[in-house]
Amino acid sequence: MPRIGYARVSTSSQDLDIQKAKLKAAGCEIVRAETGSGATRDGRSELATVLEFLRAGDELVVHRLDRLGRSTRDVLNLVHELDAKGASLRILEPEVTTAGDMGRMVITVLGMVADMELKFIRDRQRAGIDAAKGKGVYKGREKRVDDAKIRNLALDGMSKAQIARELGVSRMTVYRAIDAGGTKGNTKFR
Repeated sequence: MPRIGYARVSTSSQDLDIQKAKLKAAGCEIVRAETGSGATRDGRSELATVLEFLRAGDELVVHRLDRLGRSTRDVLNLVHELDAKGASLRILEPEVTTAGDMGRMVITVLGMVADMELKFIRDRQRAGIDAAKGKGVYKGREKRVDDAKIRNLALDGMSKAQIARELGVSRMTVYRAIDAGGTKGNTKFR
């Protein structure tokens, strides 16, 4: 039974080496790794590649379930997809496999725990941001495009949609920049 390993970290400042070593030690012939959020499968091309090439009898191996995903729905959907292909999932810590019924139940519970953990992370992050805003420390991210540049393009006759496309910003950003210039009543911006 071929074992294919999958390793993931959330940010580039994190290290994949420990996961890769554990997957190799578990007998994975192939190990695919990537950096990206575990909140969703969107944008995780290495995982998509692994899922595309898994065949009946293959085993997808991850170090911990949260490396596969932090959404219970995504994890359960993934287990269902593996099952439909005749493949299985093995988690190294704690040692669990979907090859049996008990393993599926444990995976469901672990998926729910990973989902809750993600919610707790977001709650702590929101609390930290709110506290920083209260102290006047948090200002949000820096603007990518200067409001004056947006207003100048509007004065040159470019439509709001064209400005947004040209600068790679949302139309709401364009509207806010124009409104911030105190030129709401100016027909040149319409």
